[in-house]
Amino acid sequence: MEEAPERLEIRQRFPSWREMLKPVKKFEEGRVSYLSLPKQVNSEFFKMPFGDVERDLDDLKLPENWKEIFLDAMKDTLEKNRAFKVFMDICVRCGACADKCHYYIGTGDPKNMPVGRAELIRSVYRRYFTPAGKIFGELAGARELTEDVLKELYYYAYQCSLCRRCSVFCPYGIDTAEIVWWLRRMLSRVGLNQRFMTISIEASSRTGNHLGLLPGGMYGSIQQGLEELKDITGFDLHTYINKKGADVLFVAPSADYFATPHWYVMLGYLLLFNELEERYGLTITWSTYAGEGGNFGSFHSYEAAQLLNSKLYKEAERLGVSFIIGGECGHMWRDKHQFINTMNQPPKNEEWKRFWENPDLGELAEGLRGIRFDSYASGEHGWIHILEFVAALIEHKKIKVDKSRNDQWIATYHDPCNIARGMGLIEEPRYVLRNVMNNFYDMPEHTIKDKTYCCGAGGGLLADELMDLRMRGVMPRMMAVRHVYKKYGVNILLTPCAIDKAQFPHALEYWKIPVEVGGPMEMVGNALVLTAFGEKPEDRQYDLRGEPLKKEEGE
Repeated sequence: MEEAPERLEIRQRFPSWREMLKPVKKFEEGRVSYLSLPKQVNSEFFKMPFGDVERDLDDLKLPENWKEIFLDAMKDTLEKNRAFKVFMDICVRCGACADKCHYYIGTGDPKNMPVGRAELIRSVYRRYFTPAGKIFGELAGARELTEDVLKELYYYAYQCSLCRRCSVFCPYGIDTAEIVWWLRRMLSRVGLNQRFMTISIEASSRTGNHLGLLPGGMYGSIQQGLEELKDITGFDLHTYINKKGADVLFVAPSADYFATPHWYVMLGYLLLFNELEERYGLTITWSTYAGEGGNFGSFHSYEAAQLLNSKLYKEAERLGVSFIIGGECGHMWRDKHQFINTMNQPPKNEEWKRFWENPDLGELAEGLRGIRFDSYASGEHGWIHILEFVAALIEHKKIKVDKSRNDQWIATYHDPCNIARGMGLIEEPRYVLRNVMNNFYDMPEHTIKDKTYCCGAGGGLLADELMDLRMRGVMPRMMAVRHVYKKYGVNILLTPCAIDKAQFPHALEYWKIPVEVGGPMEMVGNALVLTAFGEKPEDRQYDLRGEPLKKEEGE
């Protein structure tokens, strides 16, 4: 991984609107995304237009009629997507969004203000699609689409994490993330794709997960988790992979299979699934064909998102499950909550259809009767988020927990953008944490829930070459963490998002905040008493990190 800069300098600049129309020609190191290579966008599994050419920003090697292709894609988007057309016309440049973007706060670059970023493509829209722009040109805020403008569009389209915080504060409800999403699709029409994102899309379409793990690798990882759990609990536990006839398909972000601190979350999943099967008979299986819940396609284009999430419904139907539980992943939940059912038909197997006619868990396991998924935010889509699921189990007293097993931790919680703003899952994670640990404190109100700050690496920006941008973008979140660290002694930052878990350890080190990172399911796994196996609260001696549990004095 590339080293982060030792010191950040933030210089606010305030150019005129005429100056804003001039394309940037010098790109800052640490803020430019690499372009995709042919093996990522011209493979058997994921093929994009003009993907057979290796290019860089010095030489885009565009097709001869690139301008016509780009403008045709824009015209098509304007005609088929009413929201995009409205967002092009309705902005009055009030500036309400300007200081709400973490990248603008961290870089001071006016083109990173949401209004400034959207103006980059609005100016092209005015020039080619409005009478005023065609006649008055620059006086009407319009500009020609040149190769320099195209490079600038790419540069700033990948300095937005699509977190949508700006849209919360826009009085007109303009969703700049949606503008950028469509812009990225237009860029892909002329062969400009971002490398980090398309590596993941190609791997997921080929193997079923972003990391390109083959079935043996995924199986071996889960088996290793079970062996670690035997050392911690003393019990022989098991799991299912590709099991036909299981009640539930579980999908996690692939980082949970091997990365740290994601790994401890995976151990928490395994403990919960064993307790539910042994106590209630609910069977839960993993899949090697659809082993990834995250969807980088949802940051790239409609087609890529549809390609990846179609595998999940196909696998649910093949295995004959009744519903899907999704793990701790951010963009999984914007994709599954807002996109998947508009892109693909739900599974057609009888088990799925029968369950969703009366989505009461008692239909699958009598001891769980009364837990109805149609009353939860994610349940209406045929899915249930792992934290909603656990919240329901706690609320209905279906699992036993010992909060004191987490007494070594003083926690705060980061709301992932796609979970909090994308699907409204705000109180359930907090309900879970307050029930599995004694020490939990929220960060300042203006930085959490639907106003949460991005981790600085979402939307496909976890790339190493963007480290400067990432460390600048994460600054507002880090200042909030520092506040609760100093005020309450917080020593762990919990988040149910794999990207966050990858970004925050670097950010905390960079911003010199001595706080660990973990996920809520790690805390659930620590606190869960395996009553079905005869475990008592006092039996557990180690947490999921293998560290001795904190004991009261005299114990």
